[in-house]
Amino acid sequence: MEQKVKFLLSVFILIFGIVLSACAESNETVPEDNTVTESDSEENKDINDAESDTAEEGMDHSEMNHSSSGEVPEDLAVADNPTYPVGSQALMHAKHMPGMEGATATITGAFETTVYSVTYTPTDGGEPVENHKWVIHEEIEDSGEDLVEPGEEAVLNADHMQGMDGAAAAIDSAEQTTVYMVNFKDTETGEEVENHKWVTEAELSLQEK
Repeated sequence: MEQKVKFLLSVFILIFGIVLSACAESNETVPEDNTVTESDSEENKDINDAESDTAEEGMDHSEMNHSSSGEVPEDLAVADNPTYPVGSQALMHAKHMPGMEGATATITGAFETTVYSVTYTPTDGGEPVENHKWVIHEEIEDSGEDLVEPGEEAVLNADHMQGMDGAAAAIDSAEQTTVYMVNFKDTETGEEVENHKWVTEAELSLQEK
């Protein structure tokens, strides 16, 4: 009888040991799985961030009409004493489209107005264009003399890009400043761009001599 009890006790201890060992292995596995999951999460976050950056870079309006006829709205006020007079040159710091950043710009027009960045859906059915720079006050339909505030809706009377003229837009930002029309050579293609609209004064700097 005593031997039977000892045998059963041994079996119970053995089973109990196996159960404890299994639980220990299970507990050790969980942190490892969690670690992998957190790592995967960080990798996914990095990928999403990279995709977001790429999307923002994709807003560089490559379909913009680089050149223009040079015509401007009749009520657009010519700047009296611009920092960069017509005929002078300046270095551009604008990324509206490829080939602008770092290009030497020759000023062909300087005007006092309000510039807007806008988000709109092209009238030709193209994808929405976000944060387009720039549209001036005189290119907003029925704008009158009052500033169009950020967040307000407006209709565009500009043809800087395909499907822009007549498009409904949301105003993203507004700033009163001097805007310039410029000639420059595309730094990527070597194309000569004439009467490009528009570059703000903040996007220009004097060239180093």
